[in-house]
Amino acid sequence: MEGNSDDDEVAEISFWEAMIWLTFFTVWIAVLSEYLVDAIQGASVAWKMPVSFMSVILLPIVGNAAEHASAIMFAMKDKLIPICVVIGWVMGRPMDLNFHLFETTSLLITVLVVAFLLQEGTSNYFKGLMLILCYLIVAASFFVHVDPIVGDDQPPKA
Repeated sequence: MEGNSDDDEVAEISFWEAMIWLTFFTVWIAVLSEYLVDAIQGASVAWKMPVSFMSVILLPIVGNAAEHASAIMFAMKDKLIPICVVIGWVMGRPMDLNFHLFETTSLLITVLVVAFLLQEGTSNYFKGLMLILCYLIVAASFFVHVDPIVGDDQPPKA
């Protein structure tokens, strides 16, 4: 059988060349990160966003851009092994995305609440409190919710 398999590819650069490039780009990203951190204050004033929002929300998104890009690349090449699904299969438990009514409803309500709160494009402490309370309500709901499907962990009903 002839085919182009990614497993049979030979390395295009040597180990030491790869280490040199890795070191170079690590230093380069560290330098760029310093400039990025220094620019946060000015960007905060120019964009009229709090420094804490930019530091806690935007900066981690930018910092993880490489991970996001590699995840997309692996997904496009069908190189994903959903570890939870594989572990569930080995254990004999389904780990699929077949959500039941409770999970679907809670996800829908959460999306609607977030969309409603973000509609204006502004935030304040009250909206933040609403999101935290929404999270706590969902967490408490899942804590007390009893799944109607009888699993291996539950005793059979008489």
